[in-house]
This record gives sequence, structure tokens and C-alpha cells, in this order.
Amino acid sequence: MTDNSERSERATEHTRDASSTSPSPIPMGEGVGGEGSSEVVDLALAFLKLGTIAFGGPAAHIAMMRQEFVDRRRWLTEADFLDLVGVANLIPGPSSTEVAIFIGYRRAGLLGLLIAGLCFIVPAALIVAVLAMGYMKYGHLPVGQSVLYGIKPVIIAIVVQALWTLGRQAVKTRFLGLVGILGCIAAFCTLPPLAVVMGGGLVASLPGLAVQAPRDRMRSVAALAGVLALLIAIPLAATLLTPASHSRLITNFLVFAKIGSVVYGSGYVLLAFLKTDLVTRLHWLTSTQLLDAVAVGQLTPGPVFTTATFIGYLVGGPIGAVAATVGIFAPAFLFVLLGGRIVPQLRKSPSTSAFLDGVNVASLALMTAVSWQLGRTAIVDIVTAVVAVASAFVLFRYRLNSMWLLASGAIVGLIRVAISHM
Repeated sequence: MTDNSERSERATEHTRDASSTSPSPIPMGEGVGGEGSSEVVDLALAFLKLGTIAFGGPAAHIAMMRQEFVDRRRWLTEADFLDLVGVANLIPGPSSTEVAIFIGYRRAGLLGLLIAGLCFIVPAALIVAVLAMGYMKYGHLPVGQSVLYGIKPVIIAIVVQALWTLGRQAVKTRFLGLVGILGCIAAFCTLPPLAVVMGGGLVASLPGLAVQAPRDRMRSVAALAGVLALLIAIPLAATLLTPASHSRLITNFLVFAKIGSVVYGSGYVLLAFLKTDLVTRLHWLTSTQLLDAVAVGQLTPGPVFTTATFIGYLVGGPIGAVAATVGIFAPAFLFVLLGGRIVPQLRKSPSTSAFLDGVNVASLALMTAVSWQLGRTAIVDIVTAVVAVASAFVLFRYRLNSMWLLASGAIVGLIRVAISHM
């Protein structure tokens, strides 16, 4: 009898040990143990690839990351990925870059945070720097419009697939579906991105607050007020930063550090901040040069904020490009480091967890509005429509790696140009 019970206990322990080795998401900010070096190499290679091929702006980047790290590598669940996207939309800075940094932090701690961010940013920054050299020499943008003609409709298909998959995870209830619809309306009415995201979170938290006991409700309201105060205080404090240095290089760095600390939304929002500081106040650029710089950031792979690299090169050469790039992206690393500590805490409280659910749905609403705008510029004729529909079919039916679809789209663009010149 005793032998049987001992064998049973050993079998139970063996089962527990075996189950503990099954794949599961790594807690936020923790390393990866003895396999740390291989995990960091995997991170580096994955984000070097994305930094080189991720065209289309933040919505497209996030869609490609979902495909890479949720579908293909299974490093994150859909729910975990949604939380990272939601928090990235809550904090200032380049949202897709912050999602990349979050994934690195989630996978391999502080080293992963740095590796993922740098490997996503550096390839794009180098491409933009080369274009800036050509611009300085020839006075125009050597951008391959023919390649982009075929790539853009593929990007739309990738984003649509991501929206469909993430939406099914995010919209857990009919009420959250209503929050998403309201978020879409607000986004299409061009409300500020932060207002859309925070509004979605607050509306989603209301039902939970209404049924809480008075004492619990006061605690929940205090927690939400603290989150909102932090989100408002960070950009407000950064706005008070006024470069007073006589050094153009230091001023260059501080201007872009301030912008990286306060900007929410797309490259078009970035345009307004850049115009105020660089054209109107400092007179470093003309309006035409600024528009060209933003166009490069939009049309090249990787983060749109590499516009800073282009501008930094124009006003200060290679060193200026480095200063501007470091300035605009450095705040994102700090915000993610803070956010990485906050996300698990938000999920512990029912009210703040509901707030985060609303933020996730509102973030997808923002992606939907941006995707609609991108679609109107990408699908311009029958060829681009066919490319978009075919790409969507292949993605939904066969889940092909987006890199092959992007390459196929580029070939379609080159063939079109070759035919038009025959």
C-alpha cells in the first residue's frame, strides 16, 4: 500500500515537472535563463529583418510583429500582444517601435529591450541616412516609387488580417464592441490619438466601477486617476524643456528628445511638431525640405520617426543624424521600461484591467482608421486591387510569411514600370 502511494506521488511529481516545461509567455522584464544568448540572437535577427522590410507605418509594423511573434514564433499570446499594443498607444513616442521594445523586454529583460529596439531602428536609420546623402548631393529623393506601388496593397492585406485576428481577441463582450465602434467614429473624426485611447479605457471601466462597493470604487478611481495623471504629466513636463544651449548639436539632440517625449500618433502629427521647432523657431529647414524629410520617413521601412535621421543629417551631417536619432528614440526606451512595470499591475485590479481592455479596443479603432486612409492611397487601380485581394486570400488561407508577399508585391511594381516603358 505504501509502495503504491509512493509510486503515485512520484508519478504526480513527474507530471508536474513535465507540465512546467511546456511553452508559456515569459513574465514582463524577466530574462531567459541559460538560453539567454540564443534568445538575444533570435531577437536581433527577427528585428533586423523587420527593420529592413517593415514598410507602411505603425499599423503595418504592428501587424507584421503579430504575425512574426504570435503566429510564427509563438513568443506571445494574442492577449499579451494586445496589452503591449494598448500600452504603447498610451505612452508618447513611436508606437510600433515601443511595441518592438516591449517584446524585447518581455523576452529577454533589459538586454532584450535594447537589442529589439536598436535592431528595429538601426537598419531603417541607415537607409534614411543614405537617402539623406543622396538628397544633399542631387537635391531630390531617390525613392523607388515603382517598388512601393506593389508593396502598399500587400501592406493593406497584412493589416486587415491583423485587425481581424486581434479584434476577435480584444472584443470580449458586446459592450467592448460598442466601445470599439465609438473609438472608430472618434478616430475617423480625427480626434487626437491619446483622447481616443484614454476615452476608450475610461468608458470600458465604467460598468465595473458602477457595481463596486463604495470603498473599492474609491480605490479604483484613485488608481485610474494616478494612471491618467502620469500619462498627462510626462508630455507636459517634456514640453517645458526649452533648449538653451549655444551648441547646434546639443540643441539638435534636445529638440528631438522633446518631440520624442510628447508626440502621439502618425508621422503627420510629427510634421506639426517639426514645423514649429525646425522651420518656424530655429529656421534650420525650409517647408519643402521638411515635407521631403517626412516623405522619406513614410516611404522607407522601419519606424516613421527616422524622419529625425534625415533632418539631423541635413542640419549637421552624420553626427547630426546620430544626435537626432538618439534624441527622438531614447524616450521610448525609458517609457517602455516604466510601462513594463505598470502593465502587470493594471491587470491585477478589475477596474484597471477593464481600462486596459478599453485601451486595446480603442487602439484597434485607431489602426482601423489609419488602415482606411492607407488603403485609399495604396489601392489606386485594378492591379493594386488584385494584389491586395490576392495577398489577403493567401494570408487568411495559408498564413504565408509576409516577407514573401512583400517581395512579390515589389516584383509586380517593377514589372508594371518595365511594361509602361516598352
